[in-house]
Amino acid sequence: QVQLVESGGGLVQPGGSLRLSCAASRFTLDYYAIGWFRQAPGKEREGVSCISSGRGVTYYVDSTKGRFTISRDNAKNTVYLQMNSLKLEDTAVYYCAAGPDSACTEPSWFRQYRYRDWGQGTQVTVSS
Repeated sequence: QVQLVESGGGLVQPGGSLRLSCAASRFTLDYYAIGWFRQAPGKEREGVSCISSGRGVTYYVDSTKGRFTISRDNAKNTVYLQMNSLKLEDTAVYYCAAGPDSACTEPSWFRQYRYRDWGQGTQVTVSS
């Protein structure tokens, strides 16, 4: 089982930026597809982005395209989610999850069942 730990959440004003980190211990993250998901109060968890293993193919939910960027730093065994131009509606608990490379492929990269191992989440609050 892959153990994942998210960090980097916090309180930010609209238009601000945060960078979330997803770190793994004892496993090499580059062997896995990594997805970022979020769950806002009263809403279902939704897929935000994913990055495949190897070539690092990426996908984004439409609401974050052009604002969020997912990336890997293999030397640090960490996947990042850079979030810019944050909006009130980005407020949520953000989770990273690991799955086989097939998890981060079209058309269903955003389906939770594709990812086996999940972190505990980090809170992102966008508020003025």
